[in-house]
Amino acid sequence: MHATRNARNVLIRRAALAAAAVTAAALTLSACGSDGGRTDDTSPSGKPSATAGASAGTHNAADITFAKEMIPHHRQAVAMADLAATRAGSADVKALAATIKKAQDPEITRMSGWLKSWGEKVPQDHDMATMPGGTHGMEGMDHGGGKAMPGMMSAQEMATMKNATGKAFDAQFLKLMVKHHQGAVAMAGTEREQGAYGPAKTLAGDIITAQNAEIARMRKLLG
Repeated sequence: MHATRNARNVLIRRAALAAAAVTAAALTLSACGSDGGRTDDTSPSGKPSATAGASAGTHNAADITFAKEMIPHHRQAVAMADLAATRAGSADVKALAATIKKAQDPEITRMSGWLKSWGEKVPQDHDMATMPGGTHGMEGMDHGGGKAMPGMMSAQEMATMKNATGKAFDAQFLKLMVKHHQGAVAMAGTEREQGAYGPAKTLAGDIITAQNAEIARMRKLLG
């Protein structure tokens, strides 16, 4: 009788172990076969992976021209703003120059990044006031778009600003920066009409809005 009871206990334990093994196998298969509907474009969290939708978007020749021309255009505005920091007599002019520099430095970085991602050469960073071109300076130069960039200061105009201080500088700065901004607005308008790259068109719209407002502010300061 005792031997029969032991045999029955052994059979019960073996049956329990077998059932546990079957359950474990079923759970493993379920885990392997179900990943919450995740595809190759999603991470384990269900969010898009780094490669999903990573395309920078379509761009065209107008976008390239916009970036290649606006970068040196912005650099010259920043150079003019740097002059104002030490030469301007008006606190309003100094504040305006600081605003221009703060806005345009990051835009230069952004446009440079676009050109690199497109496999294009970023315009060389140099002193805008010392570019070759004699008294015509950059206004007479062709920057790849078949025309000179509008609003660019000549070397002579930049030299005049460098030699001025106080009220004389303020008047020169405001008059020339209005012209410079008007050129940037025209270039941005062309991008809005002809460009294809969404971020570039958005930046062009921001430039138009910001610089038109600054033009109005400078005209008011000019009296």
